[in-house]
Amino acid sequence: METSHRVVTGDARELPLADDSVELVVTSPPYPMIEMWDDIFAALDPDVGVALDEGDGDRAFELMHDVLDSVWAEIERVLVPGGIACINVGDATRSLDDGFRSYPNHAEITDRFTDRDMRALPDILWRKPTNSGAKFMGSGMVPPNAYPTLEHEHILVFRNGERRRLEPGADRRYESAYFWEERNEWFSDLWELPGEAQDIDDGLRDRSGAFPLAIPYRLVSMFSVYDDTVLDPFLGTGTTALAAMAGARNSVGVERDPDLVRALAERVERLPDRSERLARERLADHREWVEQYRDAGKEPGYEAEHYDFAVNTKQERRIRLYAVDGVERTDEGYRVTHTPVE
Repeated sequence: METSHRVVTGDARELPLADDSVELVVTSPPYPMIEMWDDIFAALDPDVGVALDEGDGDRAFELMHDVLDSVWAEIERVLVPGGIACINVGDATRSLDDGFRSYPNHAEITDRFTDRDMRALPDILWRKPTNSGAKFMGSGMVPPNAYPTLEHEHILVFRNGERRRLEPGADRRYESAYFWEERNEWFSDLWELPGEAQDIDDGLRDRSGAFPLAIPYRLVSMFSVYDDTVLDPFLGTGTTALAAMAGARNSVGVERDPDLVRALAERVERLPDRSERLARERLADHREWVEQYRDAGKEPGYEAEHYDFAVNTKQERRIRLYAVDGVERTDEGYRVTHTPVE
Protein backbone atom coordinates (compact mmCIF):
# COMPACT_ATOMS: atom_id res chain seq x y z
CA MET A 1 0.00 0.00 0.00
CA GLU A 2 1.19 3.54 -0.75
CA THR A 3 -0.07 6.85 0.63
CA SER A 4 0.75 10.48 -0.16
CA HIS A 5 1.12 13.36 2.27
CA ARG A 6 1.08 16.99 1.19
CA VAL A 7 2.66 19.60 3.43
CA VAL A 8 1.81 23.20 2.56
CA THR A 9 3.23 26.37 4.07
CA GLY A 10 0.21 28.61 3.87
CA ASP A 11 -2.92 30.06 5.42
CA ALA A 12 -5.67 27.80 6.75
CA ARG A 13 -8.22 30.43 5.73
CA GLU A 14 -7.47 29.65 2.07
CA LEU A 15 -6.97 25.90 1.82
CA PRO A 16 -5.28 24.69 -1.40
CA LEU A 17 -7.89 21.98 -1.89
CA ALA A 18 -10.84 21.32 -4.16
CA ASP A 19 -14.40 21.14 -2.86
CA ASP A 20 -15.38 17.77 -1.36
CA SER A 21 -11.81 16.45 -1.42
CA VAL A 22 -11.10 15.18 2.12
CA GLU A 23 -12.91 12.63 4.25
CA LEU A 24 -11.68 13.61 7.70
CA VAL A 25 -10.34 16.69 9.48
CA VAL A 26 -8.34 16.29 12.68
CA THR A 27 -6.89 19.48 14.08
CA SER A 28 -6.08 21.52 17.15
CA PRO A 29 -6.26 25.25 16.44
CA PRO A 30 -4.71 28.07 18.46
CA TYR A 31 -6.95 28.46 21.50
CA PRO A 32 -8.58 31.89 21.83
CA MET A 33 -7.74 33.75 25.05
CA ILE A 34 -4.66 31.61 25.78
CA GLU A 35 -1.78 34.06 25.99
CA MET A 36 0.73 32.00 23.99
CA TRP A 37 -1.42 32.54 20.88
CA ASP A 38 -2.29 36.23 21.37
CA ASP A 39 0.33 37.38 18.87
CA ILE A 40 -0.92 34.99 16.18
CA PHE A 41 -4.50 36.24 16.46
CA ALA A 42 -3.37 39.88 16.61
CA ALA A 43 -1.28 39.43 13.46
CA LEU A 44 -4.30 38.05 11.63
CA ASP A 45 -6.64 40.75 12.97
CA PRO A 46 -5.06 43.86 14.58
CA ASP A 47 -8.36 44.60 16.34
CA VAL A 48 -7.64 41.58 18.56
CA GLY A 49 -4.54 43.33 19.89
CA VAL A 50 -6.51 46.52 20.47
CA ALA A 51 -9.20 44.66 22.43
CA LEU A 52 -6.59 42.93 24.60
CA ASP A 53 -4.76 46.22 25.24
CA GLU A 54 -8.04 47.75 26.34
CA GLY A 55 -8.77 44.79 28.62
CA ASP A 56 -11.96 43.92 26.74
CA GLY A 57 -12.04 40.13 27.06
CA ASP A 58 -15.44 39.61 25.49
CA ARG A 59 -14.46 41.58 22.39
CA ALA A 60 -11.12 39.82 22.04
CA PHE A 61 -12.80 36.42 22.44
CA GLU A 62 -15.32 37.20 19.70
CA LEU A 63 -12.70 38.55 17.30
CA MET A 64 -10.42 35.55 17.78
CA HIS A 65 -13.29 33.23 16.97
CA ASP A 66 -14.09 35.32 13.89
CA VAL A 67 -10.56 34.51 12.68
CA LEU A 68 -11.13 30.80 13.25
CA ASP A 69 -14.56 30.96 11.64
CA SER A 70 -13.00 31.59 8.23
CA VAL A 71 -11.14 28.29 8.64
CA TRP A 72 -14.35 26.49 9.59
CA ALA A 73 -15.88 27.78 6.36
CA GLU A 74 -13.02 26.21 4.42
CA ILE A 75 -13.41 22.92 6.29
CA GLU A 76 -17.09 22.81 5.37
CA ARG A 77 -16.14 23.42 1.73
CA VAL A 78 -13.48 20.69 1.42
CA LEU A 79 -15.21 17.95 3.46
CA VAL A 80 -17.04 15.30 1.46
CA PRO A 81 -20.72 14.77 2.27
CA GLY A 82 -20.79 12.71 5.44
CA GLY A 83 -17.17 13.62 6.24
CA ILE A 84 -16.12 14.15 9.85
CA ALA A 85 -14.32 17.08 11.49
CA CYS A 86 -12.65 16.57 14.89
CA ILE A 87 -11.54 19.75 16.64
CA ASN A 88 -9.38 19.48 19.77
CA VAL A 89 -9.70 22.66 21.82
CA GLY A 90 -9.38 23.76 25.42
CA ASP A 91 -11.31 26.43 27.23
CA ALA A 92 -9.42 29.38 28.70
CA THR A 93 -9.32 31.30 31.96
CA ARG A 94 -7.94 34.79 32.13
CA SER A 95 -7.92 38.04 34.08
CA LEU A 96 -8.29 41.28 32.13
CA ASP A 97 -9.70 44.68 33.06
CA ASP A 98 -13.17 43.14 33.18
CA GLY A 99 -11.97 40.66 35.82
CA PHE A 100 -11.31 36.93 35.96
CA ARG A 101 -13.49 34.61 33.93
CA SER A 102 -13.67 31.48 31.85
CA TYR A 103 -13.87 31.65 28.07
CA PRO A 104 -15.77 28.60 26.72
CA ASN A 105 -13.99 27.95 23.43
CA HIS A 106 -15.69 24.59 22.94
CA ALA A 107 -19.16 26.14 23.11
CA GLU A 108 -18.30 28.97 20.71
CA ILE A 109 -16.79 26.60 18.14
CA THR A 110 -19.82 24.33 18.40
CA ASP A 111 -22.10 27.29 17.72
CA ARG A 112 -20.01 28.37 14.75
CA PHE A 113 -20.00 24.89 13.17
CA THR A 114 -23.70 24.28 13.69
CA ASP A 115 -24.49 27.70 12.24
CA ARG A 116 -22.95 26.27 9.06
CA ASP A 117 -25.33 23.30 9.19
CA MET A 118 -22.59 20.93 10.30
CA ARG A 119 -24.10 18.32 12.61
CA ALA A 120 -22.66 18.21 16.12
CA LEU A 121 -22.06 14.65 17.31
CA PRO A 122 -21.31 13.67 20.92
CA ASP A 123 -17.95 15.09 21.87
CA ILE A 124 -15.08 13.63 23.88
CA LEU A 125 -13.46 15.02 26.99
CA TRP A 126 -9.73 14.45 26.97
CA ARG A 127 -8.64 14.49 30.59
CA LYS A 128 -4.92 14.76 31.27
CA PRO A 129 -4.06 12.80 34.44
CA THR A 130 -2.08 14.87 36.93
CA ASN A 131 -0.45 14.18 40.26
CA SER A 132 -0.78 17.78 41.34
CA GLY A 133 -2.40 18.45 44.70
CA ALA A 134 -3.51 21.89 43.50
CA LYS A 135 -7.00 20.99 42.34
CA PHE A 136 -8.33 24.51 42.66
CA MET A 137 -7.07 28.06 42.53
CA GLY A 138 -8.18 31.41 43.82
CA SER A 139 -8.53 31.94 47.55
CA GLY A 140 -6.58 28.93 48.77
CA MET A 141 -8.21 27.03 51.64
CA VAL A 142 -11.09 29.35 52.55
CA PRO A 143 -14.39 30.01 50.75
CA PRO A 144 -15.92 31.45 48.71
CA ASN A 145 -13.55 32.60 45.97
CA ALA A 146 -11.65 29.51 44.81
CA TYR A 147 -12.34 27.97 41.43
CA PRO A 148 -11.60 24.62 39.73
CA THR A 149 -8.57 24.10 37.55
CA LEU A 150 -9.05 23.05 33.94
CA GLU A 151 -7.67 19.53 33.56
CA HIS A 152 -9.45 18.54 30.35
CA GLU A 153 -9.83 19.58 26.75
CA HIS A 154 -12.66 18.93 24.32
CA ILE A 155 -12.54 16.89 21.15
CA LEU A 156 -15.52 18.25 19.23
CA VAL A 157 -16.95 16.01 16.51
CA PHE A 158 -19.01 17.27 13.57
CA ARG A 159 -20.43 15.56 10.50
CA ASN A 160 -21.05 17.22 7.16
CA GLY A 161 -24.69 16.28 6.65
CA GLU A 162 -26.00 12.72 6.50
CA ARG A 163 -23.93 9.64 7.24
CA ARG A 164 -21.27 8.83 4.68
CA ARG A 165 -21.95 5.93 2.34
CA LEU A 166 -19.28 3.55 1.05
CA GLU A 167 -19.57 0.86 -1.58
CA PRO A 168 -21.13 -2.34 -0.13
CA GLY A 169 -18.58 -4.89 1.08
CA ALA A 170 -15.65 -2.59 0.38
CA ASP A 171 -12.36 -4.27 1.33
CA ARG A 172 -10.85 -0.98 2.46
CA ARG A 173 -13.69 -0.44 4.91
CA TYR A 174 -13.57 -3.88 6.53
CA GLU A 175 -9.77 -4.01 6.60
CA SER A 176 -9.94 -0.66 8.45
CA ALA A 177 -12.09 -2.10 11.24
CA TYR A 178 -11.13 -1.68 14.87
CA PHE A 179 -11.44 -4.37 17.49
CA TRP A 180 -14.60 -4.74 19.58
CA GLU A 181 -12.79 -3.83 22.79
CA GLU A 182 -11.14 -0.83 21.09
CA ARG A 183 -14.57 0.41 20.08
CA ASN A 184 -15.73 0.22 23.69
CA GLU A 185 -12.76 2.29 24.85
CA TRP A 186 -12.39 4.71 21.96
CA PHE A 187 -16.05 5.63 21.66
CA SER A 188 -16.33 6.53 25.32
CA ASP A 189 -16.94 10.24 25.93
CA LEU A 190 -14.03 10.42 28.39
CA TRP A 191 -10.42 9.72 27.45
CA GLU A 192 -7.77 9.76 30.16
CA LEU A 193 -4.56 10.11 28.22
CA PRO A 194 -1.34 11.68 29.47
CA GLY A 195 0.37 14.44 27.56
CA GLU A 196 3.38 13.43 25.53
CA ALA A 197 6.92 14.82 25.44
CA GLN A 198 7.34 16.23 21.95
CA ASP A 199 10.56 15.30 20.15
CA ILE A 200 11.24 18.90 19.06
CA ASP A 201 13.27 21.74 20.53
CA ASP A 202 11.89 23.90 23.32
CA GLY A 203 11.26 26.96 21.17
CA LEU A 204 9.10 25.09 18.68
CA ARG A 205 7.32 23.23 21.47
CA ASP A 206 6.30 26.53 23.02
CA ARG A 207 4.80 27.65 19.71
CA SER A 208 3.07 24.45 18.67
CA GLY A 209 1.01 23.19 21.65
CA ALA A 210 1.01 19.75 20.02
CA PHE A 211 -1.28 16.99 21.28
CA PRO A 212 -0.06 13.40 21.86
CA LEU A 213 0.02 11.05 18.85
CA ALA A 214 -2.52 8.74 20.53
CA ILE A 215 -5.30 11.29 20.01
CA PRO A 216 -5.13 11.78 16.22
CA TYR A 217 -4.24 8.10 15.74
CA ARG A 218 -7.45 7.07 17.50
CA LEU A 219 -9.52 9.62 15.59
CA VAL A 220 -8.04 8.58 12.24
CA SER A 221 -8.81 4.93 13.07
CA MET A 222 -12.34 5.74 14.26
CA PHE A 223 -13.55 8.04 11.50
CA SER A 224 -11.74 7.13 8.27
CA VAL A 225 -10.84 4.12 6.14
CA TYR A 226 -7.80 3.15 4.10
CA ASP A 227 -7.36 5.38 1.02
CA ASP A 228 -9.11 8.33 2.72
CA THR A 229 -7.46 11.74 3.05
CA VAL A 230 -7.04 13.41 6.43
CA LEU A 231 -6.66 17.19 6.64
CA ASP A 232 -5.03 19.26 9.37
CA PRO A 233 -5.33 22.99 8.60
CA PHE A 234 -3.21 23.81 11.69
CA LEU A 235 -0.46 21.26 11.09
CA GLY A 236 2.06 22.55 13.65
CA THR A 237 4.83 19.97 14.01
CA GLY A 238 2.77 17.40 12.12
CA THR A 239 1.26 15.07 14.72
CA THR A 240 -1.90 14.54 12.64
CA ALA A 241 0.20 13.82 9.54
CA LEU A 242 2.21 11.27 11.52
CA ALA A 243 -1.02 9.64 12.71
CA ALA A 244 -2.32 9.46 9.13
CA MET A 245 0.95 7.87 7.99
CA ALA A 246 0.91 5.38 10.86
CA GLY A 247 -2.74 4.62 10.07
CA ALA A 248 -2.08 4.16 6.32
CA ARG A 249 -4.27 7.10 5.26
CA ASN A 250 -3.36 10.00 2.95
CA SER A 251 -3.02 13.47 4.44
CA VAL A 252 -2.78 17.18 3.74
CA GLY A 253 -1.34 19.60 6.28
CA VAL A 254 -1.29 23.39 6.17
CA GLU A 255 0.89 25.50 8.47
CA ARG A 256 1.84 29.20 8.50
CA ASP A 257 5.13 28.76 10.37
CA PRO A 258 7.88 27.27 8.15
CA ASP A 259 9.98 26.34 11.20
CA LEU A 260 7.21 24.06 12.42
CA VAL A 261 6.88 22.51 8.96
CA ARG A 262 10.60 21.72 8.92
CA ALA A 263 10.31 20.00 12.29
CA LEU A 264 8.08 17.37 10.73
CA ALA A 265 10.96 16.02 8.61
CA GLU A 266 12.88 14.86 11.69
CA ARG A 267 9.82 13.26 13.21
CA VAL A 268 9.01 11.36 10.01
CA GLU A 269 12.42 9.70 10.04
CA ARG A 270 11.52 7.91 13.28
CA LEU A 271 8.05 6.89 12.15
CA PRO A 272 8.64 3.38 10.67
CA ASP A 273 9.64 1.88 14.02
CA ARG A 274 6.97 3.81 15.89
CA SER A 275 4.18 2.79 13.51
CA GLU A 276 5.14 -0.87 13.76
CA ARG A 277 5.11 -0.64 17.55
CA LEU A 278 1.64 0.90 17.45
CA ALA A 279 0.28 -1.89 15.26
CA ARG A 280 1.95 -4.67 17.23
CA GLU A 281 0.70 -3.22 20.50
CA ARG A 282 -2.85 -3.26 19.15
CA LEU A 283 -2.49 -6.89 18.07
CA ALA A 284 -0.92 -7.91 21.38
CA ASP A 285 -3.61 -6.08 23.35
CA HIS A 286 -6.28 -7.89 21.37
CA ARG A 287 -4.70 -11.29 21.97
CA GLU A 288 -4.64 -10.48 25.68
CA TRP A 289 -8.29 -9.45 25.54
CA VAL A 290 -9.21 -12.77 23.88
CA GLU A 291 -7.48 -14.68 26.70
CA GLN A 292 -9.30 -12.66 29.36
CA TYR A 293 -12.61 -13.10 27.55
CA ARG A 294 -12.13 -16.87 27.51
CA ASP A 295 -11.02 -16.91 31.14
CA ALA A 296 -14.39 -15.31 31.93
CA GLY A 297 -16.14 -18.27 30.30
CA LYS A 298 -17.02 -16.51 27.04
CA GLU A 299 -15.98 -17.27 23.49
CA PRO A 300 -15.48 -14.78 20.62
CA GLY A 301 -17.73 -15.67 17.72
CA TYR A 302 -15.43 -15.50 14.70
CA GLU A 303 -11.89 -16.12 13.43
CA ALA A 304 -9.83 -13.32 11.88
CA GLU A 305 -8.92 -13.89 8.23
CA HIS A 306 -5.44 -12.35 8.37
CA TYR A 307 -4.39 -13.27 11.93
CA ASP A 308 -4.24 -16.33 14.14
CA PHE A 309 -6.77 -15.13 16.70
CA ALA A 310 -10.49 -14.90 17.27
CA VAL A 311 -12.57 -11.74 17.03
CA ASN A 312 -15.87 -10.96 18.66
CA THR A 313 -17.94 -9.72 15.72
CA LYS A 314 -18.40 -10.49 12.05
CA GLN A 315 -17.28 -6.99 11.11
CA GLU A 316 -13.80 -7.59 12.58
CA ARG A 317 -12.97 -10.69 10.57
CA ARG A 318 -11.12 -8.89 7.76
CA ILE A 319 -9.25 -6.39 9.94
CA ARG A 320 -5.68 -5.78 8.77
CA LEU A 321 -3.09 -3.47 10.32
CA TYR A 322 -0.25 -1.82 8.41
CA ALA A 323 3.07 -0.30 9.39
CA VAL A 324 5.21 2.27 7.61
CA ASP A 325 7.85 0.48 5.55
CA GLY A 326 9.52 3.46 3.89
CA VAL A 327 9.25 7.24 3.55
CA GLU A 328 10.33 9.20 0.47
CA ARG A 329 10.45 12.98 0.15
CA THR A 330 8.53 14.45 -2.78
CA ASP A 331 8.07 17.96 -4.15
CA GLU A 332 4.81 18.29 -2.21
CA GLY A 333 5.64 16.36 0.95
CA TYR A 334 6.07 12.61 1.42
CA ARG A 335 5.29 9.31 -0.24
CA VAL A 336 4.90 6.48 2.26
CA THR A 337 4.85 2.75 1.64
CA HIS A 338 3.10 0.40 4.05
CA THR A 339 3.31 -3.33 4.65
CA PRO A 340 0.85 -5.54 6.53
CA VAL A 341 1.83 -6.37 10.10
CA GLU A 342 1.58 -10.11 10.58
